[in-house]
Amino acid sequence: MSASLSCCLLNIAKFSASNARYFSHVRQFHHSRVAISGKTLQEKFSSAQDLVGKLQEDPGNEAKLKIYALFKQATGGPCDKPKPGIMDFVGKAKWEAWKGLGDISKDQAMGQYVELVMSLAEAEGPQPEHVENTKYTQMIVTKDGPVMNITLNRPKKKNAINYKMYDEWSGALEEASQDESVHLVVITGAGDYFCSGNDLANFANVGPSEIASMAQKGGEILRRFVTAFIDFPKPLVGLINGPAIGVSVTTLGLYDFIYASDKATFHTPFTVLGQSAEGCSSIVFPKIMGHLKAADMLLFNKKLTAQEALDRNLVSAVFPDAVFKEQTAEIIKQMAELPKDSFKLGKVLMRDVDRDALHKANDRECMLLVERWQSSECVEAIMKFFMNKQN
Repeated sequence: MSASLSCCLLNIAKFSASNARYFSHVRQFHHSRVAISGKTLQEKFSSAQDLVGKLQEDPGNEAKLKIYALFKQATGGPCDKPKPGIMDFVGKAKWEAWKGLGDISKDQAMGQYVELVMSLAEAEGPQPEHVENTKYTQMIVTKDGPVMNITLNRPKKKNAINYKMYDEWSGALEEASQDESVHLVVITGAGDYFCSGNDLANFANVGPSEIASMAQKGGEILRRFVTAFIDFPKPLVGLINGPAIGVSVTTLGLYDFIYASDKATFHTPFTVLGQSAEGCSSIVFPKIMGHLKAADMLLFNKKLTAQEALDRNLVSAVFPDAVFKEQTAEIIKQMAELPKDSFKLGKVLMRDVDRDALHKANDRECMLLVERWQSSECVEAIMKFFMNKQN
């Protein structure tokens, strides 16, 4: 859980850092295609390396591993290096990607590299010359009268939570708690997903000597994040517009109202990834749904439909997806008209009953996760996850 895998792959592939100056340029895929066409294969390969440095969007771990592997094959031939040790997480992932290319020739690898980079550039389309800096880059935060709306905004990554989003999400809750004009906060996701949980790229660029510090850093980030939910003093509403995974599910027990689209699902695949529960779910889930049904989710990785989540008291109501936005917008409007102080004081009264227990549960859960993230069982499970995605 350090810098993204992108930095590691681009450095290893010897892509010049000076390419960052292109990040603010207007780029058209058609122009890139014209620039590369008519050249020799080696010239196209060099131009594609320049184009990689201009990509605005993170293409994802699978594409980055492919870029790395094709570069190594094109410049050095088939993989002849020994397989890294099990605890060298990123090294093993890169070795597997390179080894997986088999005996394809350098020219074939160059050609595939060029086509892959061109396809990534095409998918991005034109970019504006200047991107305005805003306080929130991973989410959209707006105010509609007394309502603050927080929209998780990494739709291409299924709204997975990277380090930046953790910070921004906590910061938005803090801002709302201090803004007297905000009566309640509504959280939803952009695109088809509510949130796919922790971005496993947070784990990607970690060498064996860095695992302990990564785990400690991750534990502290998570503890602060969950604390922001525990201590949030105003009504918190979740609009679950699509699939929710991991910490985006476990923290739902700390919301006050949760409305789900009938297309939403709820999944906490902790044990399959060698990890353990967080978000105070170790005490909240058994309380709201009973021990057996909570264990079904937290220990046995049961994925719930929206109706099953309603039956287990995890959500307040379910609406057809076709009318989800309209129906919930009307409910939020009615909530916003309720007396502010009465609303807020009622929330604090209810939360104070369990506040100390929630903080203690958060501390215990984070301590256990710090241990789990350093275990070979967890490392192997996450490696298996990445390899399955690549295949």
